[in-house]
Amino acid sequence: MLDKLTTEASNPASEALDTKSPLEIVRLINVEDAGVAAAVGRVTPAVALAIEKAVERLRAGGRLVYIGAGTSGRLGVLDAAECPPTFSAPRGQVVGIIAGGAGAMTASVEGAEDRPELAVEDLRAVSFNGNDLLVGIATSGRTPYVLGALSYARSIGAYTVAISCNDDCQLNESADLAIVPVVGPEVLSGSTRMKAGTATKMVLNMISTGTMVLLGKTYGNLMVDLRATNSKLTERARRIVKTLTRLSDTEANELLRRCDGEVKTAIVVHRQGATPEMARQALSQHNGHLRRALGERPDGAD
Repeated sequence: MLDKLTTEASNPASEALDTKSPLEIVRLINVEDAGVAAAVGRVTPAVALAIEKAVERLRAGGRLVYIGAGTSGRLGVLDAAECPPTFSAPRGQVVGIIAGGAGAMTASVEGAEDRPELAVEDLRAVSFNGNDLLVGIATSGRTPYVLGALSYARSIGAYTVAISCNDDCQLNESADLAIVPVVGPEVLSGSTRMKAGTATKMVLNMISTGTMVLLGKTYGNLMVDLRATNSKLTERARRIVKTLTRLSDTEANELLRRCDGEVKTAIVVHRQGATPEMARQALSQHNGHLRRALGERPDGAD
């Protein structure tokens, strides 16, 4: 029942919302948003476990798949879409599915979230299998579409994670692992695109970023596996190479050109005097981890 959900409750702080000035509205929302990070902080052990399980699945050739409806689905699709340019994640390694299909990203598809069988169809359409990890996102914790997805995923042996913002909801009992940042009632009652959506985005950022870090997609806090698909990313790639090699702009550009724009390859070539092919082999032998390919200890010391 909706009236039992924290995310549907009335927030005493905003009961006179329609009488407030623009500045008062903004300050009220800001005060409420300040508690979101603390709510996410309380569930970090569960998020860390989700990362561990995702890394296990991806290393074994499986995929990380997000599924949700409405705002929850859009956030999953957005997070999945950011992985290829940020981490050079292979297309299809991180997948986002939204109830109602691609059109639901920009317009409401009425009724799609109420049909669990559509989730099964959508998962089968991407050849979802027992090697994958499914993250079902539903801030209410009761969306039939997401519940159907989790039930199907568990039935075929996939690992399942549920993200909701309500304690004691059906979703939390429908997955192997539940991540439940309880953010409390929204400023606008029931509008879970607000605090609940922000908490969801934070958790998804943690899951995808943590997973990619453990898969060797970074060196320190640098995006050494980014894909330079536009001028901003091309500049970022050059800046990273300059930072790690002390080369000039011209020298960094030439090194990247020789290495087909591959930042990690360029670093190994420069540091070890290797050819691009030798550098790629070294990286492959160390599962793409630049630090290991360079023979450095995890703490950064030689």
